[in-house]
Amino acid sequence: MSAKKNLNIRPLDDRIVVKPLDAEEKTSGGILLPDSAKEKPQRGTVVATGVGRLLDNGKRAEMNVAVGDEVIYGKYSGSDVEVDGEQYKILRESDVLAKVVKSE
Repeated sequence: MSAKKNLNIRPLDDRIVVKPLDAEEKTSGGILLPDSAKEKPQRGTVVATGVGRLLDNGKRAEMNVAVGDEVIYGKYSGSDVEVDGEQYKILRESDVLAKVVKSE
């Protein structure tokens, strides 16, 4: 199990805790958006992972995401939680659609 030191959440099995990225403040054309018009972010950074899904043979499946990975997830995936005044999303690893790969 990997987790940020000050995060008081320990996800179970194949669940992960994601810190959603902030919603866009303005459009690509420069128009400022009010809070009601901002789209719910579908990207975030993994801050904690579980130990992996339990397989039929009793072993654990290896997690494909790690702490620090930036991921894209489904719009209505997971559960929103608030811990110590911060918003997080808890979702299953299978709810992750892709990892964001930064090219250098």
